[in-house]
Amino acid sequence: MKIAFFSDIHANLPALEAVLQDLEKQQPDMVYCLGDLVGYNVWANEVVELIRRHRIPTIAGNYDEGVGLNSGDCGCAYKSEEDKTRGSQSITYTNQIISPENRKYLRELPRHLRVDFQPKEGEKLRVLMVHGSPRKINEYLFEDRPESSLLRIMEDAGADIMLFGHTHKPYHRILPSDGKHKHAINLGSVGKPKDGDPRACYVLLELNENSSAAVAESINVQFVRVPYDVEQAASAVEESPLPNAFADMLRKAY
Repeated sequence: MKIAFFSDIHANLPALEAVLQDLEKQQPDMVYCLGDLVGYNVWANEVVELIRRHRIPTIAGNYDEGVGLNSGDCGCAYKSEEDKTRGSQSITYTNQIISPENRKYLRELPRHLRVDFQPKEGEKLRVLMVHGSPRKINEYLFEDRPESSLLRIMEDAGADIMLFGHTHKPYHRILPSDGKHKHAINLGSVGKPKDGDPRACYVLLELNENSSAAVAESINVQFVRVPYDVEQAASAVEESPLPNAFADMLRKAY
């Protein structure tokens, strides 16, 4: 069983199209999107409509929630007043261009998805999909979070495998737990990476009849990087009312 997960498109249509083309080659059995379809670029409606056209099960990100509710707050944590001002410009612009139908779609997206797999008799693998964390849609689970804290979050949520986004920085951590292992997987970002690699990022999770929480290596996680026309996405920002800094962020992935 091969399952694809991606997150944080942020209205970057060229990046999403490249990922979907790559998925056509990979032929996963299932595909899920973990939110933040909109914000920071010009193709908010086109991205939502492409996700809907492909009938990809999707949960809400904090940006989707803000735009769905026609709020001026995306729930983002900005480090400076300058960043906060740019963020305000972004959500204002997105609220202006989003269609009523797509706003309704964003507002009605579920916040979590759970899928249970039973690859072998008597053992269940509980897979949880969230945007930020199970506790808050906009909580940042960075890679350097203490193991005890991340493990407690997963135990409280009843998850053996937890997939999430929001930080735009991909990682996979394996956490020992009572003789078994839990897998915390950050998907990175399709349309706004922040790890120094401007290529779109998504995850392939492979489960088979030997997959077990008892054997860490039996659950295979692959991060796939997909090149796309970054300059097209950056130029679209510069030709719009959005801050030009967003274009620089796309080019340099920060």
